[in-house]
Amino acid sequence: MVKVSRGRCLLQDWLDLKGMSQAELSRRTGYAARMISFYCSGSRPMSTNAMYIISRVLGIHMEDLYEWKMK
Repeated sequence: MVKVSRGRCLLQDWLDLKGMSQAELSRRTGYAARMISFYCSGSRPMSTNAMYIISRVLGIHMEDLYEWKMK
C-alpha cells in the first residue's frame, strides 16, 4: 500500500505569487494572523478544514498547499 505524507508547506510561496500578505489571508479566512504565520513557517501543519478554506481563498487546490511525499 502506498502512503503519502506532507512535505514542505507552500503557503508562503502561494501568498507571494498571489500578491497577498499573511495579514490579508488572516482577514479573509478568519484564522488568526499568528496561526497563518505558523502555517507559513511550517511550525504547525494545517488541518484539512484550514487547507480547504485557504485553498478556496487563494483559488488553488488543497493539494497545492504542500509538497507531498509518497512512501
